[in-house]
Amino acid sequence: MIPMPALLQIAGPTTEPHFGVWLVATLVKLIVIFALYMVGVALFTLAERKVSAWMQDRHGPNRVGKGWLQPIADGLKNFVKEETYPAAANLPLFILAPVLSFVPAFITWAVIPFAAPWGSRWGIIEMVLAPMPVGFLFILAISSVGVYGIVIAGWSSNNKYALLGGLRSSAQMISYEIAMGMSTIPVLLLAGNVSMAKIVNQQAFETWNVLNLTVAFFIFLIAAFAETNRLPFDLPEAEQELIAGYHTEYSAMKFALFFMAEYSNMLTASALMATLFFGGWDIPFTLWDNVAPHTGLKTLLTFGAFASKTLFFVFFFMWIRWTLPRFRYDQLMSLGWKFLLPLSLGYIVAVATTVLALDAVGFARGSVPFHAGLILMNLAAVVILFNIVDRGRLISPAYSRLNRRDLDKLRAVSAPHHAPPLPEPGD
Repeated sequence: MIPMPALLQIAGPTTEPHFGVWLVATLVKLIVIFALYMVGVALFTLAERKVSAWMQDRHGPNRVGKGWLQPIADGLKNFVKEETYPAAANLPLFILAPVLSFVPAFITWAVIPFAAPWGSRWGIIEMVLAPMPVGFLFILAISSVGVYGIVIAGWSSNNKYALLGGLRSSAQMISYEIAMGMSTIPVLLLAGNVSMAKIVNQQAFETWNVLNLTVAFFIFLIAAFAETNRLPFDLPEAEQELIAGYHTEYSAMKFALFFMAEYSNMLTASALMATLFFGGWDIPFTLWDNVAPHTGLKTLLTFGAFASKTLFFVFFFMWIRWTLPRFRYDQLMSLGWKFLLPLSLGYIVAVATTVLALDAVGFARGSVPFHAGLILMNLAAVVILFNIVDRGRLISPAYSRLNRRDLDKLRAVSAPHHAPPLPEPGD
């Protein structure tokens, strides 16, 4: 058996690493990312409680190891709890469903670049598990598989509440999956590629997409909340209506896998927003991290930048959960089909038209005038969307489908049935 140092010296100082070096580097990255991912998901359950406690002016978990060991206590509790199976459940599918919910969220991380490449003496080591040239398409394909686990969980439980939760989830995720995919097309128009590394490099040398494509980021953000079943889009597991939704009949670790899948999807969605719209691992206001030599220091600092952006969006997910109320189901579907889908299609046309116009004028791709034109178009779109079209009526969960005229008619009809007002003092 070849010892490890000898295996790493096979390739020599070439640009492309030898297969043996590539294999060892991939295994190391796989172990490190898996460990960080699983530890992060466990700590997010603690962070969720601490954030909610902070927002509600209370302490949160502070008993087990002053709160830091609470995820370990929860995991141990789920391991030792009794496994229950409904009498009329389809057991193979009932057991398979939690796995189908968790695995797709984890696999998506394989194509997300999390740091700048490392120029080792054995060759360039890419800081991504699978640098696929079609990484973006891989993400769209794999992320849509998670709904099967939820639907199968609802159906195989043979419980009406679980079935309703599964049906709600399938309708919700299909509805918002379209808007999410459409919102990323402007990103591909500017990057000219479907490789995640190319998308990051385009933003590093030009401008972050959140400045050029704010409306696309807004659509992607809303769709990400709906895809992860987080408030205000947690209709599939609405406790007041469906007990616990699709995981009503689950217990022990199978029950925990659904929560792990939710936090995994939240982490993956946060990483995607950071990569597609906020430059990924790029450190802002400098090109030092994007050019050779690719040192280990650059790799560590860019990993810190990527982690900071991702954790900000994770906190944003938690912040929204403890701030906004839940949508009604008709508002949920109306927002996806009547607002986000037409908006995303119109925005694709607007971005494509603007790019063609700037190309026709003679502005080079990536130049300052080119991005200035995109930013001006984007500002106009934001003003039209939020100050003229919306004005707090389209997105608000408290918005009523009744217009003012119908509301006045209802009040006029119900007025005669009301008791007369009490006389004022002194009358």
